[in-house]
Amino acid sequence: ENKTIRDTLKYAEKLEGSVRQTGVHACGVIIGKDDLEKFAPIATAKDADLNVVQFEGQFVESVGLIKMDFLGLKTLSIIKDALDNIKRTTGRVIDIDAIPLDDKKTYALFSHGDTTGVFQFESPGMKKHLRALKPTRFEDLIAMNALYRPGPMEKIPSFIKRKQGTEEITYDFPEMEKYLYDTYGITVYQEQVMLLSQLLADFTGGEADTLRKAMGKKQKDVLDKMKPKFIEGAMAKGHDKATLEKIWGEWEAFASYAFNKSHATCYAYVAYQTAYLKAHYPAEFMAALLSRNLANMDKLTNFMDEARKMKINVLGPDVNKSIHTFSADKEGNIRFGMAGIKGVGEAAVKELVAERERGGDFKDFYDFVERINYTAVNKKAIENMALAGVFDSILGYHRSKHFVTHKESDVPFLEQMVRYGVKFQQDKDNAQQSLFGGMIDVSLQKPLLPPLPEWDKLYTLNREKEVTGMYLSSHPLDDYSVIVRYVCNTPLTQFSNLADVGQRDFVAGGMVTNVNNLTTASGRPFGKVKMEDYSGEYEFAFFGKDYEQFRPFLYEGYFLMLKGSVRPRPYNPEELEVKVTSLQHLQDGSENVIKEININIFVEDLTPEFREELTKRLKKSKGKTKLTIRVCDSRSEVAVSFYPKKLTIGVTQELLDFFKDNDIRLSLQS
Repeated sequence: ENKTIRDTLKYAEKLEGSVRQTGVHACGVIIGKDDLEKFAPIATAKDADLNVVQFEGQFVESVGLIKMDFLGLKTLSIIKDALDNIKRTTGRVIDIDAIPLDDKKTYALFSHGDTTGVFQFESPGMKKHLRALKPTRFEDLIAMNALYRPGPMEKIPSFIKRKQGTEEITYDFPEMEKYLYDTYGITVYQEQVMLLSQLLADFTGGEADTLRKAMGKKQKDVLDKMKPKFIEGAMAKGHDKATLEKIWGEWEAFASYAFNKSHATCYAYVAYQTAYLKAHYPAEFMAALLSRNLANMDKLTNFMDEARKMKINVLGPDVNKSIHTFSADKEGNIRFGMAGIKGVGEAAVKELVAERERGGDFKDFYDFVERINYTAVNKKAIENMALAGVFDSILGYHRSKHFVTHKESDVPFLEQMVRYGVKFQQDKDNAQQSLFGGMIDVSLQKPLLPPLPEWDKLYTLNREKEVTGMYLSSHPLDDYSVIVRYVCNTPLTQFSNLADVGQRDFVAGGMVTNVNNLTTASGRPFGKVKMEDYSGEYEFAFFGKDYEQFRPFLYEGYFLMLKGSVRPRPYNPEELEVKVTSLQHLQDGSENVIKEININIFVEDLTPEFREELTKRLKKSKGKTKLTIRVCDSRSEVAVSFYPKKLTIGVTQELLDFFKDNDIRLSLQS
């Protein structure tokens, strides 16, 4: 037994330090001047038909090879798709590499923070900084791209103030202006560190590059050796030691996260191209963005909401207008792509579009089943297309009738239509192959439409969502959109990360999509309730007295408004929990929820025409909600509030849209 243990330990010692497994760099490509086998051992990757160098990346340069990272970028495909959309809708061929870099409309988009879908510039924090910065030149975008990361980020407020002229632009030494002028006296890029080390301390090009690498890879031993050379070299040129220590400390603090300018410039250029397309061709750009995110439902929903905010109509799929992906039309609308419907592949859609181009638009559903190629488009695909509303424009009746039967038949109407279409094509082929030739006459009895009631709106939308993953023609919450969008202050998806919500009170609203009534291990009842709003879904859990109190509200299909707070857990204060304190039905109506609306108007906007239109709109929106009008003078910073005692209004979506279109700020009190 002891011998066995000794032998095992002996072999373990031999194994120690050996390569346990191999990995392949996702985008690293090895390049050499000759056959790579002359430089390094080569193997075949275990999960791909690729030749792989068996040295680690950090060692390949030492044997005469070079490693290059070639990154794939989905944004480039989005730009290409947008250009194709533009050509399809307008006939224009845009050379995206020749667009002007001083386009005012593009910089206005950046300055307003309207950068959802814009490469590298779409995070909430970046949008906030862009609104403060108000970039007016390409160099500003390069700098923001480089600054928005750990370390350099702390310089952003100063960068913005210097850009806006509210903070003086200063340089530690006057000669530093040569390399820091474009960034308002702030060191932003790795190249600036390299150039300044040469300028201030007479570093050679090689020493400057070594400094960059050491800072980027946090090689403290190298930095400790280079610091005395920098200080002494710069002092020899008459520079103050304390200031040099300050400069070196700042470089060490930020350089490990700093971009090189060439990298930031490439990113900013791609960002500028996407922003240019969004500013000038919004429907075409958003259609491309949606098409490239079909597999990510969260992003798809977010981009569809963005399109609606841009006042672009996102229309459902249509048999005579849709292609396989999202597309833009000449009216500036976006059309849902038919390949986004479950069970309908790209090949089926291409066949359908080809038939449409050969024989013209489909006149009605009979025309569709008579012409379509059933080897490419099967019955299940047609069913799902019907559920998604693809045929609504050619039906003349509700899509639900496809799925009901006549009393004398057990076959649904849509299946009868498919059988009719197949038989029609068979008879047509037989007539064409007839020895006698002549006129082709196919006479078949067309299936009759069943006289049965239509589905209600919610059932129709749920079936629509089953095959597309989302509500297209409308949303179940649309009847309560005023409350959900303007009274509720927390979208349901935010509860997935309570740290972002923080400790505060909340109001949320949505539709109950699933209820599970369960029992704990000790036999006590509790419930899990999944709810959905415009942002997505979240599941709430109710225990003990809360479950007993709210049980009457916990039914699938109910529309609810929740009030409560995000607070520390009683037995674990370091964690947060959602505490719901009240539930009520959204059906109670906005007049019972929204008690008062406050609107703010600038005095310079109060033209006679605007006053007349505002009065007409307010009188038209009759209801019980109190109104406060606050008139502001932006120059003198004076405001006067008016309280119309005899005028109460109804808070309708139409009225809120009017306020939004005229940039009237408002707040609602519930």
